[in-house]
Amino acid sequence: MTNEIILEIKDLCTTVGEEKTPILRNVDLTVGRGETHIIMGPNGAGKSTLGFTVMGNPAYEIESGKIFFEGEDITDLSADKRAVKGIFLSFQNPIEVPGISMRSFLKSSLQQITGKRIKYSEFNKTLEEALSLINMDPSYVDRDVNVGFSGGEKKKAEILQLLVLRPKLAILDETDSGLDVDAVRTVSQGIRAYKERYGGTLIIITHNAAILEALDVDKTHVLVKGKIVETGGADLTDEINRNGFEKYTDG
Repeated sequence: MTNEIILEIKDLCTTVGEEKTPILRNVDLTVGRGETHIIMGPNGAGKSTLGFTVMGNPAYEIESGKIFFEGEDITDLSADKRAVKGIFLSFQNPIEVPGISMRSFLKSSLQQITGKRIKYSEFNKTLEEALSLINMDPSYVDRDVNVGFSGGEKKKAEILQLLVLRPKLAILDETDSGLDVDAVRTVSQGIRAYKERYGGTLIIITHNAAILEALDVDKTHVLVKGKIVETGGADLTDEINRNGFEKYTDG
């Protein structure tokens, strides 16, 4: 871990929809390179909105505030340009992409991010390494992206993308939701490999303590009604898992 800041969010306020419904309210967040940050909070707190806003989803409008990535102001950058810079967002409900195999999708994505043509043999080596890290059946990569996949398979496919693309910052939004014990273990294994092998930085939005057991958590943030109301270490995650959010939502 290093003290170098990779992501800095300053006084961020966002709205959504034609009525400009306020979601995030004056959010400040600083993430060091190689750190693991946990975002927790009750339903509707704005956790997913935070992830979408950092990724540049145009559905969420920034009313005020700034987002800096590696010292550069990316507040007005499009999502694809943020991806090229090294930001990755997993989805609660990964979409299906008929007509495009996972293999083709990953190779194309990797080429767009790196800005160079990748030899088939080189790509296959990267893909095989990623598959082995999460013990994923190689046959999945020749199927259309997420088409016919179970919920658990879709989440594993997203971790496969993480290991192939190797972003500088990964935002994982409820990647563990709806998974059985074995799938949670597989996903956790992939996340740990991303951290240990590739020195990745993580922001994890989760309700499940099991996915965090293999990780060293640097900071935990509690988000309530669009505001970060508490920040602590791994012990804060444990406290919330025991007692919930009542102390933060009263009044």
